[in-house]
Amino acid sequence: FQLQASGGGLVETGGSLTLSCKAADFSLEYYSIGWFRQAPGKAREGVSCITSSGIAHIADVVKGRFGISRENDVNTVYLRMSDLKPDDAATYYCTTLKGNGCISAYVNNVETWSLQFGSWGQGTLVTVSS
Repeated sequence: FQLQASGGGLVETGGSLTLSCKAADFSLEYYSIGWFRQAPGKAREGVSCITSSGIAHIADVVKGRFGISRENDVNTVYLRMSDLKPDDAATYYCTTLKGNGCISAYVNNVETWSLQFGSWGQGTLVTVSS
């Protein structure tokens, strides 16, 4: 009962990447899904979430550059990242969210938001060259 994030890699400053979040053994369709990231030596940081009905919230730190969407037919949630900056370099994780775990206040406060985290798995590393 884990999620698998993929799609990370090395990108130049200003470049774009799309990350995918999949589950191998259960359906994501009825879950809100969140993305958070963690860089070496830094605290976790909320990035984005999307409810089961498709309502999305983006953290202020990446607003205007990142977007989130879901395709239930292929059991996948996507994080589209553009205009990447060196500060975006981190390991990105996706997680199921409990109850009403996808609201704007949560994605901007990971300490509180993490209490809503359900299951996550191995993250995907994003490296941004300057």
